[in-house]
Amino acid sequence: MSAHTPSISGDARTADARDLPNGPGAAAVLAAGIGSFLLAVFAILADKAASIKSLMNFSKPTGPLSGVTTCAIVAWLAAWALLHARWRNRNLAFARVSAIAFVLLFLSLLLTFPPIADLF
Repeated sequence: MSAHTPSISGDARTADARDLPNGPGAAAVLAAGIGSFLLAVFAILADKAASIKSLMNFSKPTGPLSGVTTCAIVAWLAAWALLHARWRNRNLAFARVSAIAFVLLFLSLLLTFPPIADLF
């Protein structure tokens, strides 16, 4: 059997599996970083600006946290959809995309740390 013919035994290492672009995976990773960063930004904005705090109050018992998380989830899904549509057939430098996503994740963790968040 040739190397490019899938075997009946279910060998996952076919030519098709090796030729898949990594763009969709990169889009998911970067979108996660963007979503986590925006969650921190929205939380700071809702904490510091009274007008944004009232705007983010989607549910009275939960307070502005309901709007902060909802807006962050919508932004994450929008970023994922846009990046996926743009990168779905491309191969990207995955290490670079991952590094950017981890920087965003690190910044989001810093921004949610009260001594850092209180600087704004």
